[in-house]
Parts: sequence; structure tokens; C-alpha cells
Amino acid sequence: MAARVAPERVAFYAAPMSALCRDCLETFEAGTRCPACGSPRVVRHPELFELGIAHMDCDAFYASVEKRDDPSLEGKPVIIGGGRRGVVSTACYVARIRGVRSAMPMFKALQLCPDAVVLKPRMQAYAEASRAIRAMMEELTPAIEPLSLDEAFLDLRGTERVHRAPPAAMLARLVRRMRDELGLTGSVGLSHNKFLAKVASDLDKPRGFSVIGRAETADFLRDRPVRLIWGVGAAGQAALEAAGIRTFADLLRWERRDLHARFGSLGERLWHLARGEDTRPVSRDRAEKSISNESTFAEDIADPELLDGHLWRMA
Repeated sequence: MAARVAPERVAFYAAPMSALCRDCLETFEAGTRCPACGSPRVVRHPELFELGIAHMDCDAFYASVEKRDDPSLEGKPVIIGGGRRGVVSTACYVARIRGVRSAMPMFKALQLCPDAVVLKPRMQAYAEASRAIRAMMEELTPAIEPLSLDEAFLDLRGTERVHRAPPAAMLARLVRRMRDELGLTGSVGLSHNKFLAKVASDLDKPRGFSVIGRAETADFLRDRPVRLIWGVGAAGQAALEAAGIRTFADLLRWERRDLHARFGSLGERLWHLARGEDTRPVSRDRAEKSISNESTFAEDIADPELLDGHLWRMA
């Protein structure tokens, strides 16, 4: 469990403010640099201190843990995965610049980045780092919904009086502690619901802090592609494109009943998300929607009896 530190000096806001220094956590009203420490790492937004639903996503988590534990990897392209028939689990940002992406076949990743350092996953080390981050989150709010080892939703609404600081300041403090105490970085998305918080966390990575407010939601979404919707995969995108739906503006032109008739329960969800509406709570006990197991063979197998044996063991 991460060591506890003395409370930070965080100014409690008494009047509407629009800026926060991500380095010293000073709150202020205007300027591109922090008036207290001079840092340019400032996040500004009219609703910055009114929002409380967040998504925190660690930056290239597995690769970052490896670089932290082995300083000789600093500056090098690192890929977590392996095996001639394997896939990329995580790639650091140096490798991503070369075009390497998660779930990409290893042979293709090495074609794009032949000088990459390829490492097998060390799940125990990643789980230990995840537990330390989770302990820091628990100090902020009990309303935490982990999505994986390296990302989670947090609901910090109503915590201002406990921490004597707005949620935005506490989130900045969280990622600063992650950097200082664990040697890891993360990106934060802050908004008024889970859907938009997750979208926001992907807007500025790595080490980002992005905000989507209520007043700008409609304008922000209108021309964005529907692939932003978490959970709509390649098949879902193909079905939407077949219906002429590529952007949120396209979705807004559909009647609610027509979307439901065409896409079932997904259509109902799409109608609400097109308007930036998401009433799902941040839940600690999120029900599992699916269970999977997989294996990659060294060579292609077409023998039904051999495949049947593998399927039996995996199931």
C-alpha cells in the first residue's frame, strides 16, 4: 500500500474560478501560467470546479512500469507482448509514434519498429502498481469503478467539504502523487457523466487533463465520429455506417423510436449519448458483462480433434 503523505496546501475556492495549476495545485482566475509557481501546466475551463465525474487512465501502463523498473529502457521503444504469433499488449509512446498499437500482431509491430525492446508481461508487477494507485484513489472517494488495472471512473461529487478542495484539484493531486511516489503518469478526463469523462481522458495523452462541460457538450459532440462511443466495435461501426450514421450529428437526425427499431437496446443508448446523456452511476460492484479466454498457437491448427481439446480446456 502506498505511504501516506501530509495533506497538501490546496486553496479552497470561495468564488467561481476557472484555472488550476497541475503542479502546485493553486487555483486562480486568469492567465496562462500559474501566478504562484510560474508553471505553464495550467488547466482552464468555465465549469472546472463544478464537475465531479472523472476517468483516470494510466499512460502506457505496462510499458511505463517496465521503464520505471529498468531505467536503461528510458527513451527506447518498448513493446509488451512477444512471440512470433503474439500480439502487442502495450506499447510505449516512443513505439506508438512509429505506428505500433495495442492488439497489433507482433510481426507487424516489429516491421514498423524493428529496434523495439520486446518484453513479456510481468502481471504481478503491474497488479502491485495498480493496487498502489487504487489506494490513492480510495483516499479521495469511495465511489470508484475500476475498468482494468490501469483505468477507473471516480465520482468525487460531494467531496469538497471533506478535502477542502474541488474535485479537479484532488484529481491533479492524484496524478502528481502517482508521478512522485510511484514513478507513473496518468491522464484525467473530467465531465458531468461517465461517457464524456472517458472521452475527455483520451483528448490529451500522455499526462493530460481535459474537461468537457455541460454547456459545451452539444457543440463538442456534433461533428465527432460515433466511434468515440465506448463499446461500439468494428461490427457496430459497420452497422451504423450502413445506416448512414458516421457522426453524432447523423445520430441526432434519427427519431428515438427509429433508432430503437433499427438497433434495439443499442439504439436507445445511442439516442441518449448523441445528446451527451449518460445516467449510469459510478459503481464499485459493476457486473461482468462477458468472460473470455484465449490462446495463440505457434502454428495454424485445422485438426478438429486437436481444436476440440483446446476449446474444452479453455472453457
